[in-house]
Amino acid sequence: MKKKLLVLLIILLIPTRALALEYPKLNSKVVEVYDVTDNKVLYEIDSNKKSSIASLTKIATTIAAIESIENLDEEVVITREILNTVSWDASVAGLKAGDKVTYRDLLYASILPSGADATNSIAILSSGSIDNYVEKMNELVTKIGLKNTYFVNVTGFDDENHYSTADDCRKLLEYALKNKLFREVYSANEYTLSNGLTVKSTIYKYNKKGVDTSKIIGSKTGYTGDAGYCFSSLSNLNGHEFITIVLNADKSGENLLDTISLLDFVNDNYKSEILITKGEVISKIPVKLSKINYYKIKTGSDVEKFLPSDYDKTSFKAKYIGLKKLSYRNKKGDKIGKIKYYFGDELFFEEDVILDIDINFSIMKFIIMYWYLIVILVLITLFFVIKLLFRKKHIKRKKKN
Repeated sequence: MKKKLLVLLIILLIPTRALALEYPKLNSKVVEVYDVTDNKVLYEIDSNKKSSIASLTKIATTIAAIESIENLDEEVVITREILNTVSWDASVAGLKAGDKVTYRDLLYASILPSGADATNSIAILSSGSIDNYVEKMNELVTKIGLKNTYFVNVTGFDDENHYSTADDCRKLLEYALKNKLFREVYSANEYTLSNGLTVKSTIYKYNKKGVDTSKIIGSKTGYTGDAGYCFSSLSNLNGHEFITIVLNADKSGENLLDTISLLDFVNDNYKSEILITKGEVISKIPVKLSKINYYKIKTGSDVEKFLPSDYDKTSFKAKYIGLKKLSYRNKKGDKIGKIKYYFGDELFFEEDVILDIDINFSIMKFIIMYWYLIVILVLITLFFVIKLLFRKKHIKRKKKN
């Protein structure tokens, strides 16, 4: 009994600390979770490793079409020759020779069912050949500034010269999502083409199986032997927009389940924290020759940051940078400095400090501060008055004599 009590006492006396948040274990070998709102990578695994990216390539194919084709509502005809360029094992939208569709239709057919027949049609019909179109895609890569990406086809089939990284895929998708039409295409669940064919997002089959994909606003799947199962997604969690990229999962569905695990984790463990409220005093600066001694530097608004639940409160700092003292010469409405807000070494917000009061001159403060000058002035004045009186008296005596 005594031994048990001793062990219990030792356990209670051992200092404990909260464990840091741990992201879920994943099947995907390459990962990036990116907070678009704060322009910050929250989590990554080998996100700068060059990899095959399978049909995530079609993100580039689609945004290149939107930017280069003048009339997306132009009607085009799908030919047998075009369909013959599609590999037998590629995912297709179901286009047939003789189908009359628009380029806009082909955008949806490229992204939603990941149709290689649609991407090849876009390339050949708009540029004359796949090779010509791939040049446009690589021009786009240069324009965005992707350093580890190069394309040799429009579909994402494995080729040692066709590669990207999770980080570059994220940058590509982030760029594309700034385009309103691309965002509409990427976020659609289904779409009916001009020829009557209805295409559905590749995520649709998982919804039918009861997988909760409600946190995913838009997505693009992909698979090849080298790339494994891939997934890109757009989500909105606790007021922040997220892009998630997972590459190289071993089994079908693991790419989606990994994405959902990551989104659930972020949703459960991250939120906007109010680090300091409006009106809190950051610093005080002296005021010279005024009725007030100090002016209080206060926060102008609630300061929030999107943080994990285990964030270190001591990492937050607010620093005033500006005038070291004020006087009656400073006027209400003057900008007197800034408050800079740091979390660790990261400057994440700053605001101007505007003088919000009138600073009135104080005669009493002036007298107290410069009494010695006043005394000297009085003594000098007395000296000259006495000297003047003495001189007048001396002159009168002379006249009498």
